[in-house]
Amino acid sequence: MDNYSIADNFSLLSKLMDIHGENSFKAKSFASAAFTIEKLPSQLKETPKDEIFRIKGIGESTGKSILEMLETQEFSLLNHYLEITPAGILEIMKIKGLGPKKIATIWKELEVESMGELLYACNENRLMLLKGFGAKTQESVRQNIEFYLSNRHRFLYAEVANIGQQLEKQLQQLMAPAAVSLTGAFRRNSIIIDEIEVLIAAPVEIVATQLATLPGFELTDTNADNLVWKLDEKLNIITHCCEAINFYPKLFTTTGSPAFIDQFNAAGGAAHLHNAPSEEAIFSAAGMAFIPPFLREGINELTQARQQQLPNVIVPGDVKGIIHSHSNWSDGESSLEEMAVAAKAQGFEYLVISDHSRSAFYANGLHIERVLEQHAEIDALNKNLAPFRIFKSIESDILNDGTLDYPDEILAKFDMVIASVHSNLKMTEDKAMARLLKAIENPYTTILGHMTGRLLLSRNGYPVDHKAIIDACAANQVVIELNAHPRRLDIDWTWLPYAIEKNVLISIDPDAHSIHGFNDINYGTLAAQKGGITKANNLSSYTVDMLNNYLQQRKQQKNLLP
Repeated sequence: MDNYSIADNFSLLSKLMDIHGENSFKAKSFASAAFTIEKLPSQLKETPKDEIFRIKGIGESTGKSILEMLETQEFSLLNHYLEITPAGILEIMKIKGLGPKKIATIWKELEVESMGELLYACNENRLMLLKGFGAKTQESVRQNIEFYLSNRHRFLYAEVANIGQQLEKQLQQLMAPAAVSLTGAFRRNSIIIDEIEVLIAAPVEIVATQLATLPGFELTDTNADNLVWKLDEKLNIITHCCEAINFYPKLFTTTGSPAFIDQFNAAGGAAHLHNAPSEEAIFSAAGMAFIPPFLREGINELTQARQQQLPNVIVPGDVKGIIHSHSNWSDGESSLEEMAVAAKAQGFEYLVISDHSRSAFYANGLHIERVLEQHAEIDALNKNLAPFRIFKSIESDILNDGTLDYPDEILAKFDMVIASVHSNLKMTEDKAMARLLKAIENPYTTILGHMTGRLLLSRNGYPVDHKAIIDACAANQVVIELNAHPRRLDIDWTWLPYAIEKNVLISIDPDAHSIHGFNDINYGTLAAQKGGITKANNLSSYTVDMLNNYLQQRKQQKNLLP
């Protein structure tokens, strides 16, 4: 077991103990140990046994539990609580806004033991009868349940990317010499995946027989030209079947979004599908440039293809530096030097360190004194790592009134400021817009971070008028972040064409809290491609000198230079 698995077990145990009304001190000791273990610089499995008990925050009981997990891959105390807790209660624990105490109250006083029962109780206003609950809490719980239920069989692209790519190779080998290709939303690199679709140039009967031999495949539905499978009891796989001569027409029609196919057909494109030898031939016959699968969404790509003006979209190698990263000065995993050295080793020209600001107390945000100390460390590192450069930045919280949480004399010390909302996310659109627009108008705001605060499949973002935000960023020379974390991907790619139209720069930023987090640039790039972003539209594609010149010119234009 790695540290994260051990910490997750302790965290879950703490919550279950609270739900069952056990000694709160014991429950807190496991929660505290979980927090400690997540922050450890080295793996417990590589730590001598006697040294584990010397780690601050690890006591006798938690230490013995760690050894049990490392030696047996089991945790008997957690297993005990899992056995005496209804499965439905474990599912309810996934609902945001319900802590262990509230779950215990719902379970014991309402005898609710499943998600469906809880939703029914909300619809019947029964939660309002409980101590500590009110109308707002009940409505929040109801909305969160409905959101959870509507998304629990959906996946982030990042969660299933490897599965899909490996599946294609597996089926190509299994079905050879028949042609096989991924298709559908997965082939378009959609950020949310409901199922993985595969096209196979073989009869339904043969495909059914062959795939039934694969481990984890369960056939759930059969149609005239496709089969629906459940992979490992969780992920839907749809296999479309066709004759070899129809492979490319079928690949074309199953890849494009419904809007794309409707627009293509409306312009007479369907006449070019019959017996087409390739997708390139289909586009050529229709008088268009080849449209890559990720662009086939029915926005403006067909017009661009007819005019031979499709964008030369960005690729991961176009990103020259890491913008928006966190070190252990705030809530990052690694030291500033470790982050910088790793970025340099990976071929990046610079690192923009954007630790959390002082209002983010939950993330060890930097008070003014620590800002100055960090800047001194950056100066020293820049001398040693040149020509690689660390830019001084901060992820400054946008406060409730739209102001940033440092005085101007401190904001002036940063090379750039990323302004983001992290608190009080339950806002009306009017409130959210007033808050964001004021932050955008602040001359020190260089980048607007994760515009809506969404967490895909977990939390809807606060409502915003995207056009008004983009217009304001254009007017104030503010860059909009495309937060590359696969659970954010915020700004949504569908708004990128409008940002391009308004000449607003995008910045593909990993929001990296670890060195491994640099890799999220790949997911941000995939989303940016769908929106037609080129390297010229992306701030993090600037070289170190280009970025430095851009920042200096911007400060000069806004009269921010000393």
